[in-house]
Amino acid sequence: MYGTQGARLRRAAAVTLTAGAMLATGAVAAAPAQAVTTPSIAAKGGYVMNDANGASLYTKYADTRRSTGSTTKIMTAKVVLSQPNLNLDAKVTIQKAYSDYVVSKNASQAHLIVGDKVTVRQLLYGLMLPSGCDAAYALADKFGSGTTRAARVQSFIGKMNTTARSLGLRNTHFDSFDGIGNGSNYSTPRDLTKIASSAMKNSTFRTIVKTKKYTAKTITKTGSTRTMGAWTNTNTLLSSYSGAIGVKTGSGPEAKYCLVFAATRNGKTVIGTVLASTSTTQRATDATKLLNYGFARLG
Repeated sequence: MYGTQGARLRRAAAVTLTAGAMLATGAVAAAPAQAVTTPSIAAKGGYVMNDANGASLYTKYADTRRSTGSTTKIMTAKVVLSQPNLNLDAKVTIQKAYSDYVVSKNASQAHLIVGDKVTVRQLLYGLMLPSGCDAAYALADKFGSGTTRAARVQSFIGKMNTTARSLGLRNTHFDSFDGIGNGSNYSTPRDLTKIASSAMKNSTFRTIVKTKKYTAKTITKTGSTRTMGAWTNTNTLLSSYSGAIGVKTGSGPEAKYCLVFAATRNGKTVIGTVLASTSTTQRATDATKLLNYGFARLG
């Protein structure tokens, strides 16, 4: 009896000592961080990184090229905002060609009115919130070089590709200013995340992509002021995810449902991309899982 009881006491003492040692070294406190379960997402591709240092936190076919839909417009905005001596209050007259284009493509639009004068800043909101392909066309026409509209658009797309190369992106190519490509408009979750991270260094871009709703006042042909219908941001994470700060949705027959997302919590920013998810609701669910995972990894 005594021997058995003594053995039990010795075992109990050993367990207590072990537990004490674990507490002393912080092993118990560290365990939850190691036990973070890698999430499963519906999207075919995904990537998440720590925005502070570019360290990868999650990858799923992160370097597989896919159609990007309107997430392309992140680069459109970045190219505009990187123009030398940019005047955000410069006015652009809306041409019939922009309106005809969105109608012919059945594209998402900011419902810009032909003949109205709209500032570059307003066009950027129209580009990023309702994902206006008319706004994208207007910006490409304004900031491309050439004597014809077609030449200016091609010049602008050239600037998008030059910028991608300058960021060291080998799996990205643009053949459109809005994501309605002609077969060779593609990127990857990793590359799109890097484009967004770079764009987020611009304060105007940061302000725009975290805005939930914006109402533009434009100047009509007759010189009067038109109050446009409010533009609502298509990125639902801004309302559903605490700390969300952007960035851009995308969709299309080939692209399916895409989302480039970012959030800041406790001074840490996680940024990432999901490509080819199954619905607008699912892409937000995928992004939420990846943001939660990213923050858990960062501790």
